[in-house]
Amino acid sequence: MNPANDNRVDYVEFPVASVPEAKRFYAAAFGWRFTDYGDDYSAFDDGRLQGGVTSAAEKTTAPLVVLYATDLEASLARVTAAGGRIVKPIFSFPGGRRFHFADPTGNELAVWSDR
Repeated sequence: MNPANDNRVDYVEFPVASVPEAKRFYAAAFGWRFTDYGDDYSAFDDGRLQGGVTSAAEKTTAPLVVLYATDLEASLARVTAAGGRIVKPIFSFPGGRRFHFADPTGNELAVWSDR
């Protein structure tokens, strides 16, 4: 990952009832391309931004904005020091590691790193 992307919005995930139906809709409406990662997750590329659609049980109830961090532990410390509440501690996934947090107004976001 490019260090210039540190602390920037990098990815967005949409919770969906049906991954195949979401893929059909976004491909037809906007021309997005998809890569499947199991039955309940598919990543998309709209030509500029990447993201995913998920029907996994741990999904959020709203789109999830994901930021990138070159140092995940330092980012978690900054989020906590600034008043964020950790919703999901650091965990691994096929592309790297991430954590979820709620900002002081209740918005849930995530931060990920490939390191």
